[in-house]
Amino acid sequence: MIISKKTHNQTPNFIDGAVILIHKELNWTSFDVVRKIHVLLRKKLNVKKIKVGHAGTLDPLAMGLLIVCTGKATKTINEYQGLPKEYIAEIKLGATTPSSDLETEIDYEYKTDHISEEMIADSIESFIGESDQIPPLFSAKKINGKRAYDLARAGKTQEMKPSRITIHEAELISASIPTITARFLCSKGTYIRSIARYIGERL
Repeated sequence: MIISKKTHNQTPNFIDGAVILIHKELNWTSFDVVRKIHVLLRKKLNVKKIKVGHAGTLDPLAMGLLIVCTGKATKTINEYQGLPKEYIAEIKLGATTPSSDLETEIDYEYKTDHISEEMIADSIESFIGESDQIPPLFSAKKINGKRAYDLARAGKTQEMKPSRITIHEAELISASIPTITARFLCSKGTYIRSIARYIGERL
């Protein structure tokens, strides 16, 4: 879907500014999407330069809405970034990976026999409110000008500084232990992978 200053029956003016709502597929990075749109627009409009940016990174292994702004609409990116985000997450208990998702191999496994659905629901709901969250080592956070995931993939361990986040809503949707599905409504900068790891640690 494309939203622009023109009506939906007219061609969007990407230079004046358009907001493109993209369903990001699995294994695409947010930058992959921006780069592809940038190349397509340069060809379509026959221009050398056009501003294109996204309003918040989605992990490569996450699927869902990615807001892309073009032209003068890139000035509104901060407004979109400040809005709450909703995630539906499938989490596997009883195992960890260095990246806290399936990008890397399982490094440790734990028993889950003692875990009940009630315990899981209580753990998830305990995250509602403000807290300091430590981003994953494999994240887009910058450390001395370099992306944390580039350093992590090179085998360089770095200390990640906590960020203040807010979880507005959190609920268990379903549980088929060790796999659970949960919903989170949260602030900018929240890493669901980190929450998943915290849930496992608490259980």
